[in-house]
Amino acid sequence: MIPKIKTEARRRRHLRLRQKISGTAVRPRMAVSMTGKHIYVQFIDDVAGKTLAAASTIAADGKGTKATVAGAKTIGALAALKAKENNITTVVFDRGGFRFHGRVKALADAAREAGLKF
Repeated sequence: MIPKIKTEARRRRHLRLRQKISGTAVRPRMAVSMTGKHIYVQFIDDVAGKTLAAASTIAADGKGTKATVAGAKTIGALAALKAKENNITTVVFDRGGFRFHGRVKALADAAREAGLKF
C-alpha cells in the first residue's frame, strides 16, 4: 500500500505544473497518468474543456499491454498515432507530477519518435 504522503506529494507537484501548463485546440495538453497496472494518455483542450483523443492500456487497441517501460513505449506510439488521426502534431507535455524518468520518459520518447512535437 502506498503511503498517503507519497500520493499527496505527487498531487501537489501536479498542481504546481498545471499552473504553468495549459492546452489549447491548436496545441493540446498531453496528460499522462499511471498506476501500478495501467498507463493512460489524454490529449486535452483546456480552453473548451474537452478530451480530443486518448490511449491507454485498458482501451481496446492497448489491451494486453503491461504498465512497464516496454508497455509505455507501446502506449506512447499508440497515443501519437491517435493524435495524428485527430490532426494533432504539437502538444504540451503534462507528466502528471511524475518524475521524467523510466516509464514517463519511455512514453515521451516513443511519442516523439512517432512524430509528435513537444
